[in-house]
Amino acid sequence: MKDTFSHVRHWVFDLDNTLYPPEMRLFDQIEKRMTSYVMNSLNVTADQAQDLRVSYWKTYGTTLAGLMANHDLDPVPFLEDVHDISFDVLSPDAELRAQIAALPGRKIIYTNGTRPYAERVIEARGLDGLFEAIYGVEHAGYAPKPERSAFEKVFALDGTETTTAAMFEDDVRNLQVPHAMGMKTVLVAEEPTDLDHIHHHTNDLAAFLSKLV
Repeated sequence: MKDTFSHVRHWVFDLDNTLYPPEMRLFDQIEKRMTSYVMNSLNVTADQAQDLRVSYWKTYGTTLAGLMANHDLDPVPFLEDVHDISFDVLSPDAELRAQIAALPGRKIIYTNGTRPYAERVIEARGLDGLFEAIYGVEHAGYAPKPERSAFEKVFALDGTETTTAAMFEDDVRNLQVPHAMGMKTVLVAEEPTDLDHIHHHTNDLAAFLSKLV
């Protein structure tokens, strides 16, 4: 497998449920705050807000994108509110830090969250100082992955050469465009998939990376 990544010099990492394991349940807090925000903003019940949150995520890629498209929601206060959470559930991962540090080339984070939120996550995980840049949804004009325009904006901003790049991501939808752009794709999730745009799968990111250097 090492040989299949020998050309990679741009390493792109998603954040949530990728740079920390999903069993840490950090994103649960965000989902609860999103539901509450939808309730208060649209004056709907908890059940209605939950249904809208999930429906917009499925249709638009993020709840925020659906709220912006259908309700002209201001993204800035929404993002500030939903990321106002506790990071105590996260713990440092020395092995993951060592494996990311050993990768040759440029390493960045690209998340549908925000850069300030990502900075707090990687600090809690002991991964701060490893990445040359962190890009959030704000850097794509609030267009989310999996939209191609979002990837194009972020990769242009960073100077990512997609033919010499790999992307690590927990959402299969968000690897379709990277695959089409010539990137190696790695699904970081509990279960594998046989979808054509997924080159590799792992449920242990540190162990996977250890095979590449």
